[in-house]
Amino acid sequence: MPCKKKYNFAVLILSHGRAGNIATINTLRKDGYTGKIYIVIDDEDEQADRYYSLYCDSVVQFSKDEMRKTTDTMDIKGNEKIVVYARNKCFDIAKALHLDYFLELDDDYKSFQHRYEDGGKLKGKECKNLDKIFSSMIDFLNASGAITVAFAQGGDSLGGLDSKRWRDGMIRKAMNTFFCKTDRPFKFLGRINEDTNMYLEYGKRGALCFTIMDLQIVQAQTQKQNGGLTDIYLDCGTYQKSFYSVMINPSCVKVAEMGLHRRLHHNILWDYAVPKIIDCKYKKG
Repeated sequence: MPCKKKYNFAVLILSHGRAGNIATINTLRKDGYTGKIYIVIDDEDEQADRYYSLYCDSVVQFSKDEMRKTTDTMDIKGNEKIVVYARNKCFDIAKALHLDYFLELDDDYKSFQHRYEDGGKLKGKECKNLDKIFSSMIDFLNASGAITVAFAQGGDSLGGLDSKRWRDGMIRKAMNTFFCKTDRPFKFLGRINEDTNMYLEYGKRGALCFTIMDLQIVQAQTQKQNGGLTDIYLDCGTYQKSFYSVMINPSCVKVAEMGLHRRLHHNILWDYAVPKIIDCKYKKG
C-alpha cells in the first residue's frame, strides 16, 4: 500500500541556495514515490522568491532567528550557513501540516538503491517502489520504538560483504535521512556534525536510532556544488567538524585518520557509546 495512503506522511526536503537544482525531487518521483513533498527553506535564503516561483505552495519558510533561540550550536559563534536550524524546525512544520510522520531529506540525492549480494559481491540496484519502502520504514519505526530510522550512505558499505555492518544488517545510528514520528520529537545539536551529535547524545540515554543496511542513498559529492552546506564544510573542514562530536561524548569519540587519503574524521568506540542489553544469565538471584 502506498505510504501516502497507509500513513499521514510527507517528505520534507531541506534546501538552501539551490532553488533550480533540487535533485531529490526528480529522484523521488523517478524511484516511485507518489506522495506529498515540501521544500523547507530559511528566511535568509537569497533565492527564496525563486523557490516560491518554482514550487509555490510546496515551499515552507521558517525564521532562522527564531530557531537560534532554541538550538544549541555548542559554540559561541561561527558560519551560519548550517542545516541544524532547519532540522530542528521540521517537527514544528510537520505538526503545522497535520502530518503524523515525515521523512527529512537533503536536496542532492541522485538515487535510492537496494543493496544485495550477487556472485560474491555487494551490488546495488535503483529502487522503483519507494511508496512501499517508505511504508515499511515507518512500520519499522513504530515496531522498534526508535526515535528515527534511516537509509545507509555509501561510506557505511566500506568493506562490502566482509564488513561487520553489512553482516549485522543494521547500525545503531542515523544520518542524512530521517524517518520521524511527529509526536516523538528530538533535537539536533551542534553547528555542524549535527546528525552524529544527535544519535550520540540520545544513544547514550538509551534512545534508539537505526540505519538499515540493505537500502542506501546516493548523493552528489560533498563540497563539489554550490549552495547547501558546501560553504561551512570548506570553512570548517572535517577536523573542526569532528570535534563537535568529541564534545558531545568524549568517553567514546575521538578524532582519527580514515580513508585512502588519511583525512581526519570522528571515530566512535561503540562499546562505550550506548547502553547494552545484558544477557539474563548474569542476573543476580
